[in-house]
Amino acid sequence: MARYTDAKCRLCRREGSKLYLKGDRCYTDKCAISRRAYAPGQHGQGRKKVSEYGIQLREKQKVRRIYGILEKQFRDYFVEAERQKGVTGENLLRLLELRLDNVAYRMGFGESRAEARQLVRHGHFTVNGRKVDIPSYQTGLNDLIAVKPGSKSTDKFKELAENAAGKTAPQWLSINAEMMEGRIVALPVREDIDLPIEEHQIVEFYSR
Repeated sequence: MARYTDAKCRLCRREGSKLYLKGDRCYTDKCAISRRAYAPGQHGQGRKKVSEYGIQLREKQKVRRIYGILEKQFRDYFVEAERQKGVTGENLLRLLELRLDNVAYRMGFGESRAEARQLVRHGHFTVNGRKVDIPSYQTGLNDLIAVKPGSKSTDKFKELAENAAGKTAPQWLSINAEMMEGRIVALPVREDIDLPIEEHQIVEFYSR
């Protein structure tokens, strides 16, 4: 979350699933939800009957937290997704995936979306040769996203590039880890988004 300052692992426990907010740590035994798979707080282990509205609300909150987006901005994404042709839920996920901070993360230049967002804000990336420091910048088909030349020699990006070389890139991205750049070769479709999301619940939430 843009203004969330508490422990990120509490968010995963609150939603009852891994949101992968802390990068590689989420894949280890240190992951909090692996050790305490219940909501945080005094009543976290109590059994509660969740209403249909509650299920839809939690799904919306979960996606907001995965991508680190505030409520008003998320609502704006939904309105735009509704305006576009096609399935609203899939349109919403496509818009979120094409955010510059998420693309940088998907390229491997950030151990988490939060780290990738910070690197974008600090001006380390270019889009089609032009520096962009807006995490929510909407990338598009054939856009070339690259690490700024002056940043490539830093130890941080050398380490990230080495890690990115060993990871499998999404099919909609063509990545050259050595050159520290990637191109959007196709728009992401639902099958490309490997996240525990039930987007129809979000559509139903906003359609109430």
